[in-house]
Amino acid sequence: MPNLLTALPPLSLYVHIPWCIKKCPYCDFNSHQIKDVNSAPTGEVKIKFDSVISEPVKKQGFDEKRYLEALRIDLQSVLPKVWGRRIHTIFIGGGTPSLLSEKGLDQLLSDIRALLPVNADAEITMEANPGTFEIEKFKSFAKSGVNRISLGIQSFDNDKLKALGRIHDGAQAQEAVRSALELFDQVNLDLMYALPGQTMDGALTDIRQAISFNPAHISLYHLTLEPNTLFAKYPPVLPDDESAFKMLDALMAELDLAGYGRYEVSAYAKSGHRCQHNLNYWQFGDYIGIGAGAHGKISAHNQIARQTNERHPDSYMDKIFNQGHALIEERLLDKDDLPFEYMLNVLRLTDGVPSHQFKERTGQEIAAINSMMEQAFKKGLLDEDPRFIKPSALGLQYLNDLQILFLK
Repeated sequence: MPNLLTALPPLSLYVHIPWCIKKCPYCDFNSHQIKDVNSAPTGEVKIKFDSVISEPVKKQGFDEKRYLEALRIDLQSVLPKVWGRRIHTIFIGGGTPSLLSEKGLDQLLSDIRALLPVNADAEITMEANPGTFEIEKFKSFAKSGVNRISLGIQSFDNDKLKALGRIHDGAQAQEAVRSALELFDQVNLDLMYALPGQTMDGALTDIRQAISFNPAHISLYHLTLEPNTLFAKYPPVLPDDESAFKMLDALMAELDLAGYGRYEVSAYAKSGHRCQHNLNYWQFGDYIGIGAGAHGKISAHNQIARQTNERHPDSYMDKIFNQGHALIEERLLDKDDLPFEYMLNVLRLTDGVPSHQFKERTGQEIAAINSMMEQAFKKGLLDEDPRFIKPSALGLQYLNDLQILFLK
């Protein structure tokens, strides 16, 4: 167990919607492809392929009413652990949360507000697939309280999108961005680089297209071949590591020139538009996780616990309705776990964190990591300003090497 925490960190809420119309070959998230597009009890989404509108895609396997009820019960089961604490941010992720109906999203946020005190100015983010973007539907999402949308663009190039198995094309991506900017206070665009067959010119074209829309936030990810994905089994030909490093340097230069500050390894924002939800993760804040496969971290004054829910949606709902919760693991972090858990997160931040925050969030004196920090200083991976725990430029480039120094 940690020593006593003098204050509890901010609390966020994560909601997982685990269904997708199509499972992308690179995706290792807990997402499940809708089984049958021809018959379903709830909702429909029109999807456009190669500029041709398909038949409405019915959402079989996605029983929205039952899942929303399960989410409410899931949240109720956590309440005794967070009595009196306010929610600062909400993030609805997936999967494809934009498959929710207008009424479904409104009910979800209404249930959350009925059960928890949510700050009036809380950042409420929803992930969305450009292939599910319908203007009237997203107007309703905004009216229900979503004030930040995160669009999974990945690329504006049709060939690259096809190689990634995305359900949208470049034209749909552009239209989704334009519409989102009209409806939401903040818009994030997710982009990937080092894609199959991608050249430097192609990567620069993508980033310049994204910048031309002037969104508040851009997230930039290196395509990696994750275990247990289709790409891991049938790997595409990707740019080599040296080419990928050069791409990243060029893309960061474009973002910097356009006024996007890099504040986390993969996150770039205009001034005042950093993602508050993700910052809470990276600063070792607390978060409730509800939904299939969701994770949570909840502190008390004498302990810090991590929770994990059942992953499969059907099993998750069965557990919820049969036993009132879907937890498959609840683990108390011990003193040896905490330094690594803390550093694993905060070292992602380019500005680092104040040194005194280590004790506030772990209950331990910073002396617990002095020897590890000394190793990092010697390797040039950590900034030597004693007021901050902050990765150097080299440390950000070799982040895994830096983080593992704090693993006991």
